[in-house]
Amino acid sequence: MNEELKPDITTEEDIKRLVDAFYDHVNQDELLSPVFNEFARVDWEHHLPKMYEFWSTVLFGSMAYKGQPFPKHLALPVDRTHFTRWIALFTQTVEELFAGEMAELAKQKATSIANIFQMKMGLWATPLVKP
Repeated sequence: MNEELKPDITTEEDIKRLVDAFYDHVNQDELLSPVFNEFARVDWEHHLPKMYEFWSTVLFGSMAYKGQPFPKHLALPVDRTHFTRWIALFTQTVEELFAGEMAELAKQKATSIANIFQMKMGLWATPLVKP
C-alpha cells in the first residue's frame, strides 16, 4: 500500500487494529508462538483488551492501563533473539497498516520497551571492555 494512503494511528480502533494484527503475526511465528501459547498459555480474550489499554496509554496517554508489565515477562524462556523478532514483527505490523508521526512513535516506544525489558532481564550483561 502506498505510504500516502495509509492512515496514522489516531483512534482507539486503530490501536485495536494494530494489536490484533500484531498478535496474529505473533501467533503464526515459529519462534514467538510457543512462548505465548505453550509456555505462558496466554488467554487471548483476556490479554488482547489489556494490550489495547497498554498501547492506548503508551501512545495516547489515556492511562487506561493499570499494571506492571515487566514482572509477567521475567519468567519467560526468552533471549535477545525473541526480542529481536518481537520488534521486527511489531515494526512490520505498524508499517503494513499505518504511516505518520504516531506510527513512528509506536515503533520507537516498542523498541524502547523491548530494550528496557532486555536490560532488566540481564540480556545485555556484556563486559564493557573485553579481556
